[in-house]
Amino acid sequence: MTANSETMQYLLEPKAVAVIRKVDRTKVIQVIEALIEGGITGIEITLDSDDALGVIKEAKEKFAGRAGVGAGTVLNAKEAEAAIDAGADFVFAPILDKETIEVTKRHGKISIPGVFTPTEMQQAYEWGADMVKVFPASVVGAQFVKDVQGPLGHIPIIVTGGINVNNFKDFLKAGAVAVGVGGSLLNKEYIANGEFHKITELAIQYTGV
Repeated sequence: MTANSETMQYLLEPKAVAVIRKVDRTKVIQVIEALIEGGITGIEITLDSDDALGVIKEAKEKFAGRAGVGAGTVLNAKEAEAAIDAGADFVFAPILDKETIEVTKRHGKISIPGVFTPTEMQQAYEWGADMVKVFPASVVGAQFVKDVQGPLGHIPIIVTGGINVNNFKDFLKAGAVAVGVGGSLLNKEYIANGEFHKITELAIQYTGV
C-alpha cells in the first residue's frame, strides 16, 4: 500500500475528518488521541492554530500507523510547503489556488482545495486536486452535492462548514465521500475540563465504532 492510499483510508473510511482549530496547545495531542479512539483517523490541524506546524510534526510522529495528519486553512504555496515540511500527509484549503495544488502534488501529498461552484470543482480537478472541499457546505446544503454528482460524479467531494450530527448523514447520502467536522466535534467545554472521553463519545456519533 502506498503512503497516499493509506492516507486516503484514514480520511475516507471513517467518513469524518476532524478539523482542529485553535485548540489549547497543551491539550491538543490528548484531543487527537481521543478522536482516534472514537474512530476518526483523518486529523486536520488548521494553520491558524497555536504552533500548528509543531502540532503536525508531533502528531505525525506520535500517531504514525494510526491516523493521517494534515494541514488546514492553507492559503498559498508557501504555507503548503511549510506544512509538508512539518510532515503533513494532506493539505486542505478553504480556497482554490493553483500553486497550492501544484506544490502539494509535487511533494506527493494529497491536495483538497476549497470550492463553491461546479466550475471551481472542475478547475480544481484539472489542476490536479485529489478531492475538492465544498465550503461552506451548510450554505448550499446536501441537495447541491446530490445535484452536482450528475455531471461531476468523477470528482470526490468532502464537505465542511456547519456539519453536525444532525446533518452529516444527509451529505453522505447525497454523495459526499466524507465530512469535515469542527466545532460540533471539538466541544470547548469538554476540552477545557479535560473530559477527553466525551470527545471520544462525540467522535463515535460520526463513526459508529
